Amino acid sequence: MIRYKKYQFTGENHPLKGLWYARPMIDETYDTARLAQHMANHNTPYSAGLIKGVLTDMIACIKELILDGKNVKLDDLAIFSVGIVSKKGAASADEFTVADNVKGLRLRARATGELSNTQINLDGRLKEAAKYSVEGGSTGGDEEEDPL
Repeated sequence: MIRYKKYQFTGENHPLKGLWYARPMIDETYDTARLAQHMANHNTPYSAGLIKGVLTDMIACIKELILDGKNVKLDDLAIFSVGIVSKKGAASADEFTVADNVKGLRLRARATGELSNTQINLDGRLKEAAKYSVEGGSTGGDEEEDPL
């Protein structure tokens, strides 16, 4: 169940000012150790420590491969890759420089297989976490974040 809260954009000059949107409520984050313990609790003969070691090595290898310009696909989860964030376009290939035209790099993760966006939309269920209170006045959201 994916819980959400309603929020309203209130930024003075924001094009979405006054419009209402849903924002997912995340109440906890699992780190590698907690994920390993969760996995160990699923009727496996492997200890949380062993699982954590394998996950830690996997994470290091994924980082290494991504920084080497390779994509890494974890079946039924995501394809991890690097993306380039542009500052601006260049008028010609000769005028293009990394310093002038590239802002930086970012990690990309695209859902794949059983965890595709289509499947998430079919399987995911939304439930309002808390009713919005007009008296409370709080929207519970970051006014600068674009939900679209």
